[in-house]
Formats: sequence, structure tokens, C-alpha cells
Amino acid sequence: MYSFRVCQCGAPLRRMEEPTPKPVGAEVLLKIKAAGVCHTDLHLWDGYYDLGSGRKLYMAERGVTLPLTMGHENVGEVVAAGPDAPNVSVGRMMLAYPWIGCGHCMVCEQGAENLCLKPRSLGVFTSGGYADYMLVPHPRYLFDIGDLPPERAAPLACSGITAYSALKKLGDAVQKQPVVMIGAGGVGLTCLAIHKALGGKAAIFVDIEESKRAAAIEAGAIAAIDGRAADALQQIRSATGGGAWAVIDFVGSTQTVELAVGALTKGGKLVVVGLFGGNVTIPTPHFALRAITLQGSYVGSLDDTRELVALARSGALPSAPVTTRSLSNVNEALSDLKSGAVVGRIVLTP
Repeated sequence: MYSFRVCQCGAPLRRMEEPTPKPVGAEVLLKIKAAGVCHTDLHLWDGYYDLGSGRKLYMAERGVTLPLTMGHENVGEVVAAGPDAPNVSVGRMMLAYPWIGCGHCMVCEQGAENLCLKPRSLGVFTSGGYADYMLVPHPRYLFDIGDLPPERAAPLACSGITAYSALKKLGDAVQKQPVVMIGAGGVGLTCLAIHKALGGKAAIFVDIEESKRAAAIEAGAIAAIDGRAADALQQIRSATGGGAWAVIDFVGSTQTVELAVGALTKGGKLVVVGLFGGNVTIPTPHFALRAITLQGSYVGSLDDTRELVALARSGALPSAPVTTRSLSNVNEALSDLKSGAVVGRIVLTP
């Protein structure tokens, strides 16, 4: 088998070859058909998260080791399984849930392995899908995609469940109030598609790129605001009728979080998803006087994935923009994503 690996942070990924692994125990071997390219891959490639004020959280501090085969949005064909793997059908096309935990702690037993303190995430802590084959530790992490095209299904594993989980945290405000979405990238546009499928009232986008604002309007947003505009805050307040009850920040920078907090009405809720980096200062009386809620959201659970795959297979989920490229062009894909030149999602195919 071959894979493309991060061998040095910031340097081009290297093509490497090794024997194709044989699954043991409950492992399942997938032949990769589609692997999405995510902003998280950029942080892994760079080797750190920006914490603001000159501080960085290095991937090595999180337990990430090099060389690393990235790729956590994967669809593949089941080609083999270990002797202890239950209910596995060779030849079936499956989405791999990547946010795997220890399997034994309280959150893992509740199905929230994405919150495990000892993560084994595919493409982050273990080998992912920037390869022609990938091992999955157990069939419970696999979801049958039915007739969905692999390149459309693969982003559900991160982009999809990240957006879906964030929307769930807003409760019935999704159907009753406009939702402000900051960042019309791959996750943001996926969120818009899911929002429509869930019967959302309206979506208002904020993005600094004109092409991405245009993509949001084309996909059904009722407004798209330039986040760099001097009156961006006033535009959001006007579009929401005085202030936002619900905001999802898919960027997570100092500027976007400050804008989002300022846009909230009394009783409003901000869900921060993005990992762009930075820090913010919020006057503590604002939490009580404005009764605002600020909540983080990290990808999604196994149940989120099960529900979202079912929604996608039902045909109710509109397609978000997807561009396919050969896995051999992975370095160009990462560079294009880093430069902001990508609308929607890039999906690599071996």
C-alpha cells in the first residue's frame, strides 16, 4: 500500500510505501475510495494551534507523532476483517467514524468517544485515509452509505457531524429564529445544507471572501455579510431583527468570536466550532446581564453520525459543494485550502 505522510511540519507530504496491513482481532480493512481535506489537517500539517498572544499548543503536546498519515473524512470498501469483527460484509461501501476514544471511560460508554481524554482518532493519532488502504479498529465505527457517492459521503465524518452537532446544540431556535453562521467554508456550507434539511427558519452568513458569500447565497442563505465591513455588527443586528438568538462560528478567530458575542441578543447562544486561533476578552457581567451562552462544540458523536448518515441516505440533505482531486495532488490541495482558494470541500481519491 502507499500513503502520503507528514514527516516534517510545514514540509510537503511524502509518498511512502509499506506492506498492506492485515486486520487482526476486530479490525476492518478498507480500500479507500474518498478522503476529505479538512482545516484540521492544516493545523496538523503546521504542527500547532494558535492560542493567541504569541502562545501555541503544539501537536506533540497532544500526543500527535510523526510521520503521520492524515485524513479523517473517509469512505472505503470493506476488503477484509479480523476474526473477531462481527457483522462485516466484504464489498460494502462504508463511512469510517474517525473520532475514536479509549472505548472504556464514561464518555466512550455513552457514545461520546469524541470527548474521550485518550483519543485514538483516525488521521490524527493513528493512520488515516490519505492512503489507498486504512485500518478501522472495530465495525461499530463503520456506517453503510447505501447509494451515496463516496465523495459526497466522506465529508459527513467531520464536516457533516461537526455542523450537525453544532446545530443540535441550538435546540428549537433553529426552527424558530434565524441562525447566523460565520464562515462559508466547507463546514459552513454543509451546515447550511443540514439546516435546510432540518426545516431551519433562515440562515445568515458572515464571511470575508466574496466568492464564499456568493456560494452561501446560491445555497439558500437569506443574507451574506462581509465580516470586515465597518458596519458588519449593525448589518447582523438588522438582518436578525435586533440581535441574534443563535450564532455558530466556524472560524474561531479573535475577530469572529468578538463579532459573534456582540451580535447576540439577550438570551442568545454562541456555539464556537472553528479552530483558527486567538483569544478574546469578555466582560464577565455580560454573561449575567445579557444572559448569553457561549459553548464549544467538537466534531460529533457516534449517534450524531448515525442520524446524519440516515438523513443523507433519505435524500433530504442537499449537496454541499465538493471538488474531487487525485490523492497524488494532496500537497496542492492543502496549499489551496490554506490560501482560502477553496469553495466547499476538496475530496481526494486514490
